[in-house]
Formats: sequence, structure tokens, C-alpha cells
Amino acid sequence: MKRIAVTKHTLTTCLGRGNEAHREALVSGRSGLAARAFEDVDLDTWIGMVEGLDAPPPADGASPRACRNNRLAALALEQDGFLDAARDAVSRYGAARVAVYLGTSTSGILETELAYRTRDPLNGQLPSWLDYRASHSISSLAECVSRIVGTTGPLAVISTACSSSAKAFATAARQMACGLVDAAIVGGVDTLCLTTLYGFNSLELLAKGPCRPFDRHREGLSIGEAAAFALLEPDVPASLWLSGYGESSDAYHMSSPHPEARGALQAMDAALARAALAPSEIDYINLHGTATPSSDLAEGKAVAQRFGTTVPASSTKGATGHTLGAAGGVEAVLCLLALENGLIPGSVGLIEADPAIRIGLEPVTRRARPRNVLTNSFGFGGTNCSLIFARAGQEGGHD
Repeated sequence: MKRIAVTKHTLTTCLGRGNEAHREALVSGRSGLAARAFEDVDLDTWIGMVEGLDAPPPADGASPRACRNNRLAALALEQDGFLDAARDAVSRYGAARVAVYLGTSTSGILETELAYRTRDPLNGQLPSWLDYRASHSISSLAECVSRIVGTTGPLAVISTACSSSAKAFATAARQMACGLVDAAIVGGVDTLCLTTLYGFNSLELLAKGPCRPFDRHREGLSIGEAAAFALLEPDVPASLWLSGYGESSDAYHMSSPHPEARGALQAMDAALARAALAPSEIDYINLHGTATPSSDLAEGKAVAQRFGTTVPASSTKGATGHTLGAAGGVEAVLCLLALENGLIPGSVGLIEADPAIRIGLEPVTRRARPRNVLTNSFGFGGTNCSLIFARAGQEGGHD
């Protein structure tokens, strides 16, 4: 695979807005998870909430309004000069040659949830302020971002559960290889909603406290919300590159991972092959690491089989929570920050590593000079994606 330059990136999560807040959080081992109220949710769990997204309750007869998901997208685009860089790409390549490929799981479903609470009790009519296409529709996210940036090129929203926004990177790489686009805005946005919180609770997958990926006493995940964006351009000078991707679909079960992690191995192997790298050349692995007992164990088997115990690895979901459709994009940007700042991120929430998982877990962040990093995103239904990012230059490697 021909490497693709990552010329700009940004993210906004419960840790804060922009790259610097996340660099600081990685270094300090800070978590953004907290026991907080969201709407009228009555669950004993911690969440990762982004400040400043709440909107006043809609009034009867009000005009359609923006949804929480698109408000977060607009907020994140304003960070780290990303919007200016994206608009500059539009001016250089032309609006029709810049694509938007993003991931989400539930888009703006919260607006529909709130609307159903206020529908007419006699005829069931929904309130006038609900604009399904601009909120709940999966396509609304890409339409919103495209409108803000000023692109008219291809746009798509991928909704494959937790692999969604990682697959956005792979989609852009294929479109560039075909010569269909000259640049792409990729990443993902997912926000808190009632469906997600109560849905995962019904599956008995929510932790009562902050999640603890790969810990011996892990009990489940913590739901977060986030937005992450990257600007991809081929054939331009850059210090950061997308050098490989791999996708698979093992379709083992609707919500449980393949016990031998068949799909995870296929995704990682495909990414290594496209990047023309041996497993020993990977300097850090950002694990999917949701902190559910079965998911962590299955991923641990796959990573142990391919990388053993020598490659440093961690899950960053103990800091951000599981941001679902945005997780792949969030963790891609965290990997880019690790490459830029010379870091091996630690596993926030890890107290006692599960002895059944024999991989190179890093409990705390440390300084290093990683050159090639791999990030895993494995979703419900066995939809998997692994990405490899590289730092320019030949020096370095893990210590």
C-alpha cells in the first residue's frame, strides 16, 4: 500500500477539547470518566461526557434544531486549526475532490428519543422541531461536516458498531488508490443517548465504576462520547502517515467476539501486509480493550498469538470511555499523538493485569520513540478493522 499523509488531526472527548488536552491526559494518566447525570438516565454507571453540548429543551412549534451529535462535530472541527486546514484542502484540490468519510453508531438518535416523549397523546404526531434527516439519519453527520467545510465530493457515513470510524480511514485509502478523490476528511462522532446506555445495560455489559480494561477484576465498559477528525492527503510532505489497514468480518455472533479471535487476527495480519511490516516492527498497539471479560480475553489471545509479550500495548478506553462509532477515530488520533510526542500510552484503570492475558500491557505512560503503531477496533457482529500509522524517518523503535 502506498502511504497516505495525515496532514492534520484533532479530537474532543471527555478529556477535553483538542490535541493538547489529550497529550496532557496521556502523560498524566488522567481519566475523564465520572459518575454523572445524563438526561433522566437512572443507571449505576460512569460515563465520559463532553462539556457544553446540552441544548435548551425544545418548545412546541419550534423550528428544527441541530442534534447533539452534529453539535459535537461542529465543536471538534474548530479545534487545532482543523477547519482551516480542511478548507485549505478544498481550495487546493477543489470542492468536488475532497471526500468526507465518517463513522457513527447512533448518529442523532437522542433527538428522536426526546421527540417521542412529547408526541401528541391522541394521534402520536411527533413535534415539529424534529428534523429526522438533519439529526437521526445516519447520513446527517457527513452532510453536516461537508456543509461546514464546503466540500461537494463523495460523502458517506459508516455504521459498523465499534469499527465504524476506523473503517472510514480504510475507505478513504481505497478511494484515493482508485484516483476518485485527492483528499479526505475521516474520523467519527458519537454522542450519549438513551438507546446506547439502556441497551448496553440490558446486555449486562456496563461497569458500575470506571472501566478497567484487561484488569483481572474488570466488569464491563463505560460509555463515552467523542469526535475525532483527520485530514488525509496522498503524495504530500508529512511526518505522520497511514501506512496500512486491514478489515475482516467473522460474523461469529451478534454481540460476542469469536473465542479464538479469528477476525481480529485477520484484520491485524491484513494491516501488517499492506504496511509491509513484520510483527516485530510494531512499536505500540492501541488495543480495542473495552473492559468486558470476553472481548478483552479474545483480543488478548489474538495479540499474544501474533505479537507475544514484547510489543507494548494498552487500552485508552479507561480514559475516554468506549465511544462506540467514534472509538476507531479517537484511538487513531491518540496513536498519532503518541507518535508525535514520543509516548507509549498507559492503560488507565489497570490495577492488576489479568494473568490469562499474556501480552505486553503497559500500566502507565512512558517516554519512547515509537515509529510504527497499530490500533484495533472490533465491533459487534465480528466487524473488525486494524490501522497502522507511521512516523517519518528510520530512527527509533520501542525501548
